[in-house]
Amino acid sequence: MRVLRKINVLPLAFESLGVRSMCTYVETPDVKILLDAGVSLGPRRYGFSPHPREYEALQKRRETMLNVAEKVDVVTVSHYHFDHQTPSYTDYAYNWSSAEIANKIYSGKLVFIKSYRSYINFSQRRRGWIFAKTSGKKAERLENADGRSFKFGDTTIKFSLPVIHGEENSDLGWVIMTTIEYDGDERVLFASDVQGPMHDKTLDLILAERPYLIIIGGPPLYLAGMVRQENIEKAFKNLERIVEEIPITILDHHLLRDEGWRTRAKPVFDAASRVGHRIVTAAEFISEENRFLESQRNKLFEDEPPSQEFVKWTKIPVLKRKLTPPPI
Repeated sequence: MRVLRKINVLPLAFESLGVRSMCTYVETPDVKILLDAGVSLGPRRYGFSPHPREYEALQKRRETMLNVAEKVDVVTVSHYHFDHQTPSYTDYAYNWSSAEIANKIYSGKLVFIKSYRSYINFSQRRRGWIFAKTSGKKAERLENADGRSFKFGDTTIKFSLPVIHGEENSDLGWVIMTTIEYDGDERVLFASDVQGPMHDKTLDLILAERPYLIIIGGPPLYLAGMVRQENIEKAFKNLERIVEEIPITILDHHLLRDEGWRTRAKPVFDAASRVGHRIVTAAEFISEENRFLESQRNKLFEDEPPSQEFVKWTKIPVLKRKLTPPPI
């Protein structure tokens, strides 16, 4: 789907492509950008570890990410969860990561990061500090991006001040959103992990940017009971406002981890349809088949029982399993 004249948007890894991620490649005539270069699998769903099909998707999406990373100028980190940044240690169990992989992504690049010193919780502060001491040392330049803008010819990359990761006062902390604008006209907004958004101030910031295309995650329905229902409903209401105002919405990430997401999101699709706007998953945006693997993990194990070799691998202690690629 080609929707912009001068900005090329290419989703690389998302829930609709079989993994946890929002990794996206954006190219303008001035600069090539890799947004949130992380990918991972959910450790447990329905009582199951990831299925071999999920590991196949994880490996494929990581390889795609690495191929694209070779040509980019800029890499961003909106926050330090491992589906949004690549750690520099070996972990084949959940992240398909290693020091070598991290180096291929960040080495020699201009890396814009969310500050790990302010508006951050303890675990992300630690991860951010580790990132700066490892991958950050290999970057051409490491820049705290919170609330700042950077020019590349006629392209502006603008980062928001920190916004809440989901619910207000969430233990998950804060993230920064990214707007990519070309020639003062075309704008793409990347809003990772705002979960709707659930917070009205985040909604106001999004609408004020007036993007033609937004990449956003919906509320985490799969965490019902842990996330207040009133906040899930607010997220859907705010999504209705967004799709009414913004012509193209790539809706993916947390929302798609629940098998019934499209039914729950029907009012959002209806709101977009009324004004002639479009909502697509990341897979649909690039004309690929949706692969909602995590939400169907229990069915995958029922329909495609893994090999004995794979089952044996899953029983290895987790620290050893992280060092050993799964037999897929």
